[in-house]
Amino acid sequence: MQVFKALALSVLAVSPFVHRAEAQDGLTALARADSSASALVDQGDSLEMMLRLSQPVPFRIFSLDDPKRIVVDFSEVDWTGFDTQAFDTAEGVTALRVGGFVPGWSRMVMDLAAPYGLVHAEMSRDEAGAVLRLNLDPMAADEFALGAGTPLEAQLVRRSEPDDAVIPRKKFGEGPLKVVLDPGHGGIDPGAERDGVREADLMLSFARELQDVLIRAGGFDVTLTRTDDVFVPLETRLTLAREAGAEVFISLHADAISEGRAEGATLYTLADRASDAASQKLAERHDRADLLAGVDLSDQDDVIAGVLMDMARTETTPRTDRLANALVEQLQHSVGMHKRPRLEAGFSVLKAPDMPSVLLELGFLSSPKDRAKLNDPAWRTRAAWAIRDALYAWQDEERAAMRKLRK
Repeated sequence: MQVFKALALSVLAVSPFVHRAEAQDGLTALARADSSASALVDQGDSLEMMLRLSQPVPFRIFSLDDPKRIVVDFSEVDWTGFDTQAFDTAEGVTALRVGGFVPGWSRMVMDLAAPYGLVHAEMSRDEAGAVLRLNLDPMAADEFALGAGTPLEAQLVRRSEPDDAVIPRKKFGEGPLKVVLDPGHGGIDPGAERDGVREADLMLSFARELQDVLIRAGGFDVTLTRTDDVFVPLETRLTLAREAGAEVFISLHADAISEGRAEGATLYTLADRASDAASQKLAERHDRADLLAGVDLSDQDDVIAGVLMDMARTETTPRTDRLANALVEQLQHSVGMHKRPRLEAGFSVLKAPDMPSVLLELGFLSSPKDRAKLNDPAWRTRAAWAIRDALYAWQDEERAAMRKLRK
């Protein structure tokens, strides 16, 4: 049996939280995880994890604070069919998520009930593949916080331009309308799940279908914030939209609710105060995506809040309202909508002040009726046609408003 021990990062050699296994001795390529031969359990006051893989792969382990999490990155693991509930029986871990993170890397995120420090990590090769073993012991909260943080090579590459960079923007009405479609969730953040249907997969399929409808119709230049099952942080989604010169930003979702009943499509625009308690809870769930994926937000500037410019929004808000009204009118006529089709909430993904932005909950996976519609390609096509017609109608209304302003 060959054993590969995780090596402490040189920049954090004194930390018991950050470990890395180098890509060597065949530690490459995609491995499959087997939850039936794996376990995460309490061992007295400590935690022990045994993860069965089809082959050894490079891995790194670190901790994040507020909330307390242990993150294990792999290059790379296929989590298809992995049963997280059967795997995690430890009371010290309150929730566990696995999935793709960025191209080339997969991630496991463990939410901790109390601070734990990594005391041992090794991956051993055997005839059946490989096993990763971790041991974590309780520790003081202040010591945990001191050692927490994302190592440099695990940090997301944050897109940025020089301070004097200006993204060129064409005048409205000149050339095709630049539309950015934002399929919600992705990778380690699957979104809502019901009866084997994942929100992330469904919205990516619909975004591709809508993109095809718009391109075939003519007059549209369409970009997607993600084209695969990968995680995209909220801030990056807005940055991608700006880089594409978006004139319209449409975020696509199909959530699920645990309390009450909800059916039909709903169109959201930005507001500091939500229309109702349900909308507030929905926005809070959406905005937790980065935390759920194991992103360290403790040392980041609030870039989204930093772009809340009142002057820009004075112009953008009425344009967004006209866009939302056009979408509601066409969707209501074509596929039907929720009894309250237009609502407001503080979704972070809508906070760019320089482009009309809406969030479309195409339906609710918690509703069997909506789930059947969302899984029906013909229904999705009608919804895509309605969005296309709404964008045409909105453009006509915008041109009319511009002509009125010039007079």
